[in-house]
Amino acid sequence: MHHSAELGPFDAFLFDMDGTILSSIKAAERVWANWAERYGLEVTRFLPTIHGRRAVDTIAGLKLPNIDSVAEAEIITLMEIADVAGIEPIAGAVEFLQALPPQRWAVVTSAPRSLALARMAAAGLPIPDCLVSADEVQHGKPAPDCFLLAAQRLGVAIENCLVFEDAPAGIQAAEAAGANLLVITATHTHKLATAQQAVANYKQLALTVTEQGLSLKFI
Repeated sequence: MHHSAELGPFDAFLFDMDGTILSSIKAAERVWANWAERYGLEVTRFLPTIHGRRAVDTIAGLKLPNIDSVAEAEIITLMEIADVAGIEPIAGAVEFLQALPPQRWAVVTSAPRSLALARMAAAGLPIPDCLVSADEVQHGKPAPDCFLLAAQRLGVAIENCLVFEDAPAGIQAAEAAGANLLVITATHTHKLATAQQAVANYKQLALTVTEQGLSLKFI
C-alpha cells in the first residue's frame, strides 16, 4: 500500500467501532447465524452482508415476508449486548485513543448506543465524549449523515476530519461525507479493494498532538 510519510494535521478523528477499534466479529456472527437459521437463510452467504450496516437496514434489505425489521433488530441488539465473549481491542487502539484530546475524537457506529457502550467496555476502550450511534440518524451508512453529525457535534469541518473505517458501507459513507479516510485492515480476511490509504492496526501509527491538530506518521 502506498503511504505518504505523514497524514494531517486534522481537527478531529472519527472512528467506526466494529472492526475498526475493536473486533466483535465472532460475537456478531454467532448472534446473526442463530437469527438467520431461524428464518431459513443460507448462513455462509448471509453473514458477509451484516458488517458495517445497521441491523434494521440489513433485515429490511432481505425483504422477508411478515417481518417487523425494527422489532427484529431490537431482539438482535439484546442478544449482542448479552454476548460480548471474545470482544477485544484492535492492536494499539487503547493507547491510541487514550492519547487523543477528548474534544478531538468521536466514535461513529452502525450499532445502537447500548450495544456500542457494552462492546467498548468489554474491549477495555476509553468511552468517547462524542458517540454517534445508529439510533441517532435517519439514514445509516453508506449514507454520510452519521459522520456529518459527529463533525458538527465536535464543532469541526468534515473536510478537516480523518475517518478510520474497515467496512465498505462505512468507507462509502466517509467518502460521501467528504472526509479524509484511513482504512484499518486488522480484521480483513481478504484484501479490500480500495484506493484509500490502509494500515493493519494502531501500532503502525505514531500520533502527534499539537495546537495545529492531530498528525500521523506510519511506522
